[in-house]
Amino acid sequence: MTDVLRRGRASLAFGFFAQGVAFALLVTRIPAIQDRYGVSDALLPVFLAAVPVLAGVGSVLSEHLVRRVRPSRLLRWSQPVVLLALLGVGTGDRVALLAVALAVFGLAVGALDASMNMLGVSLQRAYGRSIMLGFHAAYSLGGILGASLAWAGAHWDLALWVSYLPVVVVLVPAALVGSRWYVDGGGGGAAGEAGTGGGAGGAEAGVGGGVGFRVLLPLCLVMTFAYIGDSTVSNWSAKYLQDVLGSSEQLATVPYNVYMVTTLVGRAVGDFGVRRFGAVAVVRGGAVVAAVGFAVVAGAPGAWVGMLGFTLLGLGLCVLVPQTFAAAGRLAAERDGRPGASDAAVARLNVFNYVGFLIGSPLVGALGGAWSYRGAMLVPMVLVLVTVVYARSFGDRPDRYGGGHERSRTADVGRGSNGL
Repeated sequence: MTDVLRRGRASLAFGFFAQGVAFALLVTRIPAIQDRYGVSDALLPVFLAAVPVLAGVGSVLSEHLVRRVRPSRLLRWSQPVVLLALLGVGTGDRVALLAVALAVFGLAVGALDASMNMLGVSLQRAYGRSIMLGFHAAYSLGGILGASLAWAGAHWDLALWVSYLPVVVVLVPAALVGSRWYVDGGGGGAAGEAGTGGGAGGAEAGVGGGVGFRVLLPLCLVMTFAYIGDSTVSNWSAKYLQDVLGSSEQLATVPYNVYMVTTLVGRAVGDFGVRRFGAVAVVRGGAVVAAVGFAVVAGAPGAWVGMLGFTLLGLGLCVLVPQTFAAAGRLAAERDGRPGASDAAVARLNVFNYVGFLIGSPLVGALGGAWSYRGAMLVPMVLVLVTVVYARSFGDRPDRYGGGHERSRTADVGRGSNGL
C-alpha cells in the first residue's frame, strides 16, 4: 500500500507539473494570440476574463461530478482536454474558433484544478504529514518551463502551433499513462482499479457531502486575497519596475521570473516548515513576509530594491494557496464525516482562486490610474495581512505531524471512505 501511495504521489505531482506548463504557455503568449486572431484591444479583456469565469463554472460542476465519478477519473480526462484546447488556440484562424477553444480550456481548467487539489488533499491525509506544498512546487516548476518555452517561441518568432504541438504530443500520453496510478480517497484504491469497486474511492463515487459556506468563508477570503496578490505580481511587476522605478525594458522582465523561482523554492521546502512549526505558523509567517514584500515594492527608491520586494512576495505568497486547500479538506472531513465532504469543500474553495485572479489586476490598474501605482501596492498588502487574522482557521493540530501528533499511515490507508 505504501507503494500505491508513492506512485500516486509521483503521478499527481506530474499532473500539477503538466498543468503549470500548459497555463504558462497560454498566458505568456497572449500578445501572439491577439495578433494571430486580430483581436482588438477593446475585445481582448473580454476573452481574458472569460477564461477564469468559465474555470469557476467548471470548478462548481466538478463538485457535482465527483458525487458520481472518482476525482481521479475527472482529472484523468480533463487534463488531456486542457492540453488539446491549448493546441486549438494555437491552430485556429478565426475569432469564433478562438472563443470555442478558450471556452473549452476554461471549463476544463476548472475541473482540472479542483480534481488535482482534491487528490492532493486526500493523499496528504493518507500520508499523515504535509505534502501539499510539494504538489504546488511541481506546478511552479511547470510554469517556469512553460514560460521558458514561450520565451523561446517568441524569440525565434515561431508560430503558436509550432510552440504548442510538441508540448501537447509529449504531455497528453504521459499524463494518461501517469493517471493509472492516481489514488482516490484515503489511499485505498488507484484510478486504475476504478472498475473493481474496491478502496475508498468506490464508496465515495456515489455519495456527496459538504460543509456550509459560513464555515469555509475565512478560507475563501484567504484564497481570494492570495490570488489578488499573485495577479498583481504577474500583471503589474514589469510595468511597475519600468514606469515607476525607472528600470530598463530588459530589467523589467526579471521580477516575475524571480517571483516564480522564489515561489518554487518556498513551496519545495514549505512542507518541512509545516511539519516542524504547524500550518498556522507557516501561514502567518507567509502572510507577514508577503506584506513586507508589498511594502518594500511600494516604497522602493529604485529597481533593485523593487526586485527585493518581489522576491519576498514569492517567498510569502507561495505557502498560502496550498495550505488553504489542505485546511478546507481537513475542516470538511472533521465537520462532516460523509464521503465526498472534503472534495466538495475543495471544489467550492477553488472558485475563489478565479475570483481573486479576476479582481487583482483591474483593482491595481484602477487604483494606479486614479491615485498612484505605489499607493495601489498597499491595497494587496493590507488584504494579505488580513490572512494573519484568519490563520487560526488553518488549525495546526492535524497538519503538525511529528512528535506526539503523527498518526499511523496504515490506519489512514485502511480507513476506507472515512479516510478523508
